[in-house]
Amino acid sequence: MSEADSRGRVMVVGGGITGITAAIEASEAGCDVILVERSAYLGGRVAQMHQYFPKLCPPVCGLEINLRRIRTSPRIRCLTLSEVVEVQASDGWHRVTVEQRPRFVNERCTACGACVAACPESRSDSFNYGMGTTRAIYLPTDLAWPFRHTIDPAACPGEQCGKCLPACAYGAIDLKMTAQRREFEVQSVIWATGWEPFDASVVDGLGLHSNMISNVQMERLAAPTGPTKGRILRPSDGKEIESVAFVQCAGSRDENHLKHCSSVCCMASLKQARYVRAQYPNADIYVYYIDLRSPGRQELFLAESQQDERLHLVKGKVAKVTEDGTSGDLIVAAEDVMAERSIRQKVSLVVLATGMVPALRNHSASPSSMLSRDPHGFLSNAQLLPGHFAAGCARQPMDVASCVRDATSAALKALQSCVSSHRG
Repeated sequence: MSEADSRGRVMVVGGGITGITAAIEASEAGCDVILVERSAYLGGRVAQMHQYFPKLCPPVCGLEINLRRIRTSPRIRCLTLSEVVEVQASDGWHRVTVEQRPRFVNERCTACGACVAACPESRSDSFNYGMGTTRAIYLPTDLAWPFRHTIDPAACPGEQCGKCLPACAYGAIDLKMTAQRREFEVQSVIWATGWEPFDASVVDGLGLHSNMISNVQMERLAAPTGPTKGRILRPSDGKEIESVAFVQCAGSRDENHLKHCSSVCCMASLKQARYVRAQYPNADIYVYYIDLRSPGRQELFLAESQQDERLHLVKGKVAKVTEDGTSGDLIVAAEDVMAERSIRQKVSLVVLATGMVPALRNHSASPSSMLSRDPHGFLSNAQLLPGHFAAGCARQPMDVASCVRDATSAALKALQSCVSSHRG
């Protein structure tokens, strides 16, 4: 990166939609940017969605343009498979240590797939939230950047196998790659570390059932690139569904689990109800909710959804979900507040609307102790370290459009911080 005409140096931690946006905005304002992403590709949770608000379009339409801007930017340096392990602040500057895990595949990779065909080992498909498997060497996603394969060291026996080596005609596989540590001096750090889905299996009464999935898994089932090529089918037997129940606030707004509301779950479930309706015109859809929250323009989306005669909105908390041992159907026991009675409903599939958990909460190895948080574990706007800014779902639950706006705001703050700490 050239520093001759640079307006400062910024590190963006997190390569989801928030981090990508912040990196692009800061770079196009004249800053040099180091973009650090923990996974093997950029795109984060948005890349795993089927459609997102407000236009219900696939993520490829927005991500592809932004990834192209990153690929062609002379000011952005991307470090995937990387994490910040140390931050030292001095005189308005920050020395940041980043550890990069080995990909075991170098820049010669053309993503031809010959290595995948030769690989005998399998791993759980994390991109599809564990629904299916990939080979130990795999392309994370069709939209992956960098667009090359990676090897999961937990699944690959390394040189003891080595069958991928002769399969690669380009010499792109290097099983001797090791982790590397790099140090960077920057004037601002944008924390765009995003969120993780809450594990609702710990909630009393819900349990684990073969025909129960989370809302993020539902996105992958409906996606054409998902484990069922876009068909919403029962996980246990691959059958088409006749009915589905969406359980709102699965662990959220609960003193024992997540006290906060993730703000997007209500509309996400109604969006997913449309996925179901598009494939199953006669299916009965039940949505069990505490409150239906539809901020801003989404009020119209709620009104349109309510016109579906086979979409049943039930105000009431789900108490228990059990399984019919014969059919594999699930029985949802809940209260119907409006009717003032308890109900039991048998359905083919249950979708849990799990809330957003700040990603840094589950990664104690990061230097997150230096960052201030709110009572729910999200990063606070009022950071203890000058020049550090939280953005997107690292700061609070947000939809995609809000993340983009928040990232732009964080990029502006980072630019201002760079100007004020410029060494001259």
